[in-house]
Amino acid sequence: MFFISAPFIASVFCLATLAFGATRLPNDEVEALRDIAKTLGKTDWNFSVDPCSGESGWADLNPVKGSENAVTCNCSFSDATICHIISIVLKSQNLRGTLPKDLGRLPFLQEIDLSRNYLNGTIPPQWGSMQLVNISLLGNRLTGPIPKEIGNISTLANLTVECNQLSGGLPRELGSLNRIERMLLNSNNFTGQLPATFANLTTLKDFRIGDSQFTGPIPNFIQNWTNLEKLRISDLSDGTETRFPPLSNMKNLKTLILRSCNILGQLPDFLGGMSKLKTLDLSFNKLTGEIPPSLSGAVKTDYIYLTGNLLNGTVPDWILEKGENVDLSYNNFTIESSCQQRTVNLFGSSSMGNVSTTVSCLRSYHCPKYFYSFHINCGGKEAMSKEITYEDDVDSAGPSRFYQSRTNWAFSSTGNFMDDDRPTDSYTCTNSTELSAGASALYMDARLSPLSLTYYGFCMGNGNYTVRLHFAEIMFTDDNTYSSLGRRLFDIYIQGKLVQNDFNIEDEAGGVGKAIIKNFTAIVTSHTLEIRFYWDGKGTTDFVPPPESGSNISAGTVVGIVVAVVAIIILVLGVLWWKGCLRHKDKMDQDLRGLDIQTGSFTLKQIKAATNNFDPANKIGEGGFGSVYKGFLSDGTIIAVKQLSSKSKQGNREFVNDWHDFCSPTPHLVKLYGCCIEGNQCCCGYMAPEYAMRGYLTDKADVYSFGVVALEIVSGRSNTSYRQNVKEECFYLLDWALVLKEKGSLLELVDPKLGKNYNKEQVMTLINVALLCTGVSPVVRPTMSSVVSMLEGKASIQDLVLDSSVSQSHNEMRIEAMRKHFQHCIDQDTSTSMTQSMSLDGPWTGSSTSAQDLYPLVMDSDYWEKRN
Repeated sequence: MFFISAPFIASVFCLATLAFGATRLPNDEVEALRDIAKTLGKTDWNFSVDPCSGESGWADLNPVKGSENAVTCNCSFSDATICHIISIVLKSQNLRGTLPKDLGRLPFLQEIDLSRNYLNGTIPPQWGSMQLVNISLLGNRLTGPIPKEIGNISTLANLTVECNQLSGGLPRELGSLNRIERMLLNSNNFTGQLPATFANLTTLKDFRIGDSQFTGPIPNFIQNWTNLEKLRISDLSDGTETRFPPLSNMKNLKTLILRSCNILGQLPDFLGGMSKLKTLDLSFNKLTGEIPPSLSGAVKTDYIYLTGNLLNGTVPDWILEKGENVDLSYNNFTIESSCQQRTVNLFGSSSMGNVSTTVSCLRSYHCPKYFYSFHINCGGKEAMSKEITYEDDVDSAGPSRFYQSRTNWAFSSTGNFMDDDRPTDSYTCTNSTELSAGASALYMDARLSPLSLTYYGFCMGNGNYTVRLHFAEIMFTDDNTYSSLGRRLFDIYIQGKLVQNDFNIEDEAGGVGKAIIKNFTAIVTSHTLEIRFYWDGKGTTDFVPPPESGSNISAGTVVGIVVAVVAIIILVLGVLWWKGCLRHKDKMDQDLRGLDIQTGSFTLKQIKAATNNFDPANKIGEGGFGSVYKGFLSDGTIIAVKQLSSKSKQGNREFVNDWHDFCSPTPHLVKLYGCCIEGNQCCCGYMAPEYAMRGYLTDKADVYSFGVVALEIVSGRSNTSYRQNVKEECFYLLDWALVLKEKGSLLELVDPKLGKNYNKEQVMTLINVALLCTGVSPVVRPTMSSVVSMLEGKASIQDLVLDSSVSQSHNEMRIEAMRKHFQHCIDQDTSTSMTQSMSLDGPWTGSSTSAQDLYPLVMDSDYWEKRN
């Protein structure tokens, strides 16, 4: 029999525990990991083993780049008997939780990398009390501002928050990060300017901002960042023009991207002295002058993009001889050569290269005949769909590539994929989504372009064309994973005109894998047609998934790379000949020629198709000069069409005034798409005093118009009417309303058809608000937001002070004439109303018009169903 003392038992227990893999991680850190896992949504950590062991989900034995999954410990504490967690890296895990506030419970943590997950919520300000070195939150759904407390992390070397939904201004406290080396802020919703305190960030090596709402010029203080190796600033949103920033001290730059920054002036000489430069992108600015000889020092640069500037002169020999990934397209150079020399893209790069003439680099090309259509399966093989053959488009392309097909089209592609970690760039891709039922096989392939992609038709017969673009989002997913978070936004230009801004395939089509067709009209006058897709810096640029485990090549390495531009483009262009229409523009053309108004035009055939041949069922209203119809354009756009009545008193000048009013930039008017002028068909208002007299138009002019319309509604009559048997004497509804206001009898203005069936308080509110809106001076008119508040009863109505000139102009004889005139109108309306009520079942129709009222007296559910 053996007797064992208690201390001996304890010793045996401890030895046994260590022998079977006891954790050397303190219990409070283990418990912190449990809570962090719950917050993040991490479910595969096995707490029955040591988190520092690298087993059971705590670390991948064979990590795949981009999908690293590891908790790393430092076990050198207390003679290697104690461990502490120093790094948590959970990339591409599709975690769906939020960022843990209590990371501080891991006091030795230096790195938190949660890139490419599905995390939401905000960045916890509590992190500001930690000693983190690396914070990487790329590619999630985070919102809110960057907490100012982050500026307290004196050890921080990397702050990466690209591709989220963060907003607000950058906190000035970030200027205190005296060890920061990488600050990557692309693709968020940040606003404002860079804080002046950022001048202190002299340790920066990599700085990126773009795809946000930053404003102002590029600050000169960036010249302090002499350690920079990569600088990317793009897409400054407010249009503020700036000179080239002073970067002569930056001798270590390897990447310099200043794209779409409104930079003026000439290329600075110091660019040629940046001997380490590998990528130079100054595209889409306003740079002028010749390429300086000093820039030849950049001959070893891998990529040079000077696309979309105003550079002129001859192209230097060193660029043509370099022949390696140089894009000079869309400039004003003097060239007589081809559109592509080696890998130098010269498409549209001369002053002869606009769409109104033949592109200069194709001037020597002889058209064997003129074509009236072309069809392209962009990025794919030749295919047949609905008896139409779509030509293949499988050229390998490149960062500065012009390709000319065997028929009558070509393309120009600009840009390289800088952040996808692929050894070579690919400029085509294959669908990785599940296409919706009935989707064409044409949507299986796409051409990719990181910056700008232009399709160019030449040898085209002159005339009117329909450009039909077919799109489908074939790379993003439709699930709760990081692969669904990419944003693809780009602009569409046709014949140099912006026709679609910030086009988003997924939003337009209503999801991924769904097709959408966009139709546009284009006029070819010099046998050329240009269709350009341009990424203006919005969307996720380097949002790239990692390779699949066990694969050498990623199955989806192009997912979310912005400006995959078009998932598929099918260009169907059928010429629409002018059938004598040009002969019928007569006097209207003369009236319109003097107006500098940028808007489109439509054929009468298009308008008839949109409104179902002006179907009465589509009629939504009638004004003094014609009827208004609801219609649908071929691309699904809902429009309102005003048809000028041939019997109305509105002539060409009035039609032009209407058009000008709608085109003027005021915040309260709907967008004008265009007009139709064929023969005597004219298918597009109340002018405020300051506009009528001085041509001065503000948003208060719209307020005036609203006031007049409100008076018309409450009175049931037109703003202007003529005295019986005296056509030269005109009475104005507004004048009569002011007289009644002065007499204290405003209710005499109310439409007699209402009888007593109305709320007097509401009517008085509407009339008084209308009179405030029609003040002679725009200064005294309320804002539209104030108008809404007064009508809703949320704000009191200001007292109207009548101008003394109003009383003086209303002499007794004129007042009496107005009284008799409007009383006669009331009597006539009452008589007509009684006659109509006995002879018609439908809503009341006045004798002065052949149409029904816009709204019946009782708007029941039956009315709204018919109206919809």
